[in-house]
Amino acid sequence: MAPSKAVVAHLVVLLVPLLSLLPFSSHALTQDLCVANRLLPDTPSGYPCKPKGLVSSDDFYSDALARPGPVIAPFNTSLASAAVKQLPGLNGLGISATRVDVRPGGGVPMHTHPEASEVMFVLEGTFSAGFISAETNKAYVKSLKKGDLYVFPQGLLHFQFNTGNTTATAIAAYSNQNPGLQIAVYALFGNTLTVETVNKTTFVTKEEVMTHEAQGPLRPVVSAILINARQD
Repeated sequence: MAPSKAVVAHLVVLLVPLLSLLPFSSHALTQDLCVANRLLPDTPSGYPCKPKGLVSSDDFYSDALARPGPVIAPFNTSLASAAVKQLPGLNGLGISATRVDVRPGGGVPMHTHPEASEVMFVLEGTFSAGFISAETNKAYVKSLKKGDLYVFPQGLLHFQFNTGNTTATAIAAYSNQNPGLQIAVYALFGNTLTVETVNKTTFVTKEEVMTHEAQGPLRPVVSAILINARQD
């Protein structure tokens, strides 16, 4: 006997939300691997797949996190990245990682990863780390030591800084092969908006906006971060 219209309608109501959760855009769902073909442009669903005959073990290997990356002044911090641009085997898998080494007095400024949540694992030293809720503006801050984990929800402003007298090192894992990066101060004062627009939308005086833009202290810093994060 055919199901009634009411039963069919009920099934549709139940199934549509569940189906919407499935990441149909991922190349990795239709095959066991999809190594990034970085000769072709990246797309919203990842890089096109490299021909299987050209895939090798090296596509799934990286020593990028075996040592500190270049030091980025004035943050007194070094960053090494292992995202899809450095490790093509990550394509379609929805994961990536970075290593951060923060010297005494240094830190990672307030920033977001628009495309990913982050889990931070402390290898050495001590950190203060935290994020700000988008709903309540409440800050969740924690002192971290060797062996500790801390989670930063996707897209929320967060930070880390060294609270000790020795270099603090951590590994961060992301829920995206390309988590993205936006540094708050640079977004405010290193953008292409007019001084008047920044003044009206942030309530920072025109004089202060012009001072920050004229000094441009973060422009070369952010450029260095992005170059490191995007290097092949």
